[in-house]
Amino acid sequence: MDKIIRILKKFHRRYRIIPFVWLWNFIHWLPRSIKYNIDYFMKAKKLADNRFLYGWSQRWPCLYDATDSTSFDPHYVYHTSWAARIIVRLKPEYHTDISSSLFFAGIASAATPIRFYDYRPAGLKLRGLDCGKADVANLPFDDNSISSLSCMHVMEHIGLGRYGDPFDPSGDLKGIAELKRVLAHGGHLLFVVPIGGVAKLYYNAHRVYTLEQIKEYFEGLELKEFALVTDSGDFIERADEDDAQKQTYGCGCFLFKKRI
Repeated sequence: MDKIIRILKKFHRRYRIIPFVWLWNFIHWLPRSIKYNIDYFMKAKKLADNRFLYGWSQRWPCLYDATDSTSFDPHYVYHTSWAARIIVRLKPEYHTDISSSLFFAGIASAATPIRFYDYRPAGLKLRGLDCGKADVANLPFDDNSISSLSCMHVMEHIGLGRYGDPFDPSGDLKGIAELKRVLAHGGHLLFVVPIGGVAKLYYNAHRVYTLEQIKEYFEGLELKEFALVTDSGDFIERADEDDAQKQTYGCGCFLFKKRI
C-alpha cells in the first residue's frame, strides 16, 4: 500500500492531479478534525477566564509555532537588511525604489525619503514614503536622473506574467536596460535577484541567474559590493564567484555605481 501511495504522490507532483486515495484519506480525517476543533474550543474557553470575549468564531488554532527557534525567510530578511544599511551609509537626499519589498520601503523611509513605484500600486501611507505606479520595463523617468535607486527581488519575475505584466521572454533585460538608463552618473543602484551556479527558468515563478550573467547585463556599471544569501540560509557580506557557483537558489545582492 505504501508503494502505491508513493506512486500516486509522484503522479500528483508531475501532473498536479489529486489522486482518489487522497480524497479517501480526507474523508477519514474529517471526523477526527471535527472532534479536535471541539476539544480545542472547550479548552480555550477556560483560558478566556471571563476576562475576554470568546466564542466559536474566535477560535484560531496555531499548531506549529512552538519551535526551538524563530524561523525566517533568509532571502527577504537579509537582502532588505543589507539594503537598509547601505541607504543609511550613503545618506541620499531621497531614494527611489522599483517594486521591492514594502517592508524595506516602509522601514527605510524612517531614514531617508523613499519614492516607491510598482506595477501594482501600493496603498501604503507613511510619512517620508510616496507610492506610485511604474512599469520597470518602461520607467517614466528621464535619462541619468536618479542618483539612488533600487530594484530588489523583482527582475526575475518581469515578463513571466505572474503579476499581471505582459508575457515577454526578454522583459527582464528590458527592465535592466531601464535601470541603467535612469541611473544618474555617480549614482548607486541596489539590485537583488536569485543567483546560482546554473541559470534556470521556473515558469511562471522566477528566473535564477549566474553571477557572470548579471555582470554582463550591467556592463558599464562598476560593481562595488556583492553579498550573498546561500542555499543554507547563511549571509556572506563579501561574497565571490566561488560562493555564487555553489548555489542552486541563492540571493545575490549587488551594489552598482554608474561611472561619472
